Amino acid sequence: MPGHMVRRIDINGTGGVRLAAWEFADPPKGHGDGEPTPGVLLLHGLMGRASHWAPTARWLAERHRAVALDQRGHGRSDKPAEGPFSREAYVADAAAAVEQLGLGPVTLIGHSMGALTAWQLAAERPDLVRALIICDMRASALGAASQREWEDWFRAWPLPFATLADVRKWFGEDDPWVERPNPARGEFFAEVMVERTDGWRPVFSRAQMLKARETWVHDAHWESLAQVRCPTLVVRGLDGELGRAEAQEMVRVLPHGQYAEVPDAGHLVHYDRPDAWRSAIEPFLDGVLTS
Repeated sequence: MPGHMVRRIDINGTGGVRLAAWEFADPPKGHGDGEPTPGVLLLHGLMGRASHWAPTARWLAERHRAVALDQRGHGRSDKPAEGPFSREAYVADAAAAVEQLGLGPVTLIGHSMGALTAWQLAAERPDLVRALIICDMRASALGAASQREWEDWFRAWPLPFATLADVRKWFGEDDPWVERPNPARGEFFAEVMVERTDGWRPVFSRAQMLKARETWVHDAHWESLAQVRCPTLVVRGLDGELGRAEAQEMVRVLPHGQYAEVPDAGHLVHYDRPDAWRSAIEPFLDGVLTS
């Protein structure tokens, strides 16, 4: 397999936070007709990182300039002790990335919390966004009980892990949140671990993740969804966190909403089932390119 090009670009996020953006393949050569290459910005979810998008970014690069962002508190981006980890900060960071990379009007592809950031940006800055793909993110409030569950879950992590094999096994099999063995989930978490002197620990701060989640978990987000004017694809995994009825209500609320589902996928749709994920979103992207 040929070595893949990976290029890091530094973005000045809001409040001077330094963000790392990543290209995983060279963008296509220009058509020679002076038309700019259409831009795509990929936004991971809570606890994700840009590299989770690498396989998606590589096939996107056949026709787009595809860039994945490590959001604040994640990956190689700054993790400011005091934050902020507010919705406003995440949305402003994404806008800064689109503007500094010259990707606009951009197609935003967001997973989970990244999907919320994407639709909030599309609602606030329609000038920057031409289309939207939002994957497995609920518009309804998740509430205080959900936040407490996450606090308990974070406390249950048996840190530090001695090896990456232990990481894969715990998140793929032993984690009480896993209903049946899920090797893709184990791989997903192995990707966000880093080796410290005492073993493997997450690249992010769990306290910062709870802080980030705290800023959206208590609110419903239907209003901002209804303000999204561009074509939008709502994608869910059949075993994900977004139920079918709510997903279809999101499509109804969106002025230009469409729906796609990925069979045999859990919450980590693009990571669980990369081929089925591609099949689900490619027709929508083709429509955006030709419109």
